[in-house]
Amino acid sequence: MSENVASRFDVFVKPRASRTRVGGQRNGALVVAVAAAPVDGAANEAVVEAIAEALHVRRSAVRIAAGASSRSKVVEIEGLSTEELAGRLAALRGE
Repeated sequence: MSENVASRFDVFVKPRASRTRVGGQRNGALVVAVAAAPVDGAANEAVVEAIAEALHVRRSAVRIAAGASSRSKVVEIEGLSTEELAGRLAALRGE
């Protein structure tokens, strides 16, 4: 039996950064800096791509579940168990 596992976590976005990078934390949220400006969804697309690459998952497995127009977002990842995601996020946050 195959389960469709989805897990959520908090993200703090820094748009218009000098370069795109994923790492660190701010108030418990994963920090994602993106070079894209927050115009016409460009920064959100960059966030999804950066998180997918950093967590080694398909881009289609990542979606912004809440906060599309805010720097504070909730991101949902499909296909990783809660334990797998927690381990990968801990490494990115520097824990």
